[in-house]
Amino acid sequence: MKNAINWFEIPVADMPRACQFYGAILNTALTTSSMCDGEMALLPASEGAVGGSLFKHADLAPAAQGTLVYLNGGNDLNTILARVGPAGGTVALPKTAITPEIGYMALFIDSEGNRVGLHSPN
Repeated sequence: MKNAINWFEIPVADMPRACQFYGAILNTALTTSSMCDGEMALLPASEGAVGGSLFKHADLAPAAQGTLVYLNGGNDLNTILARVGPAGGTVALPKTAITPEIGYMALFIDSEGNRVGLHSPN
């Protein structure tokens, strides 16, 4: 098994708002499409890498509790964390050292109320 995770979905209530938020913090444009009786926006991922999406569906609801997904925070988490507030989210845990081998983590609450993590080796 290469990865324990193959795919993830972050539930959203307002797709345009969520796309604006994630587009701003990840510095990329997100586009939506209809899929599985819902609306989906793919998050950036390299070919062959684990991918994920924002997903609006009647059976899903954003939540600050439950499974925690860590997005790639790039070289320095503070770059993305600086975009969270202006984009409509809240930093829940600032950049925090885990161990020298593992790197750093941070948590934020997105525009939809989901708790999401960031990870970076630096």
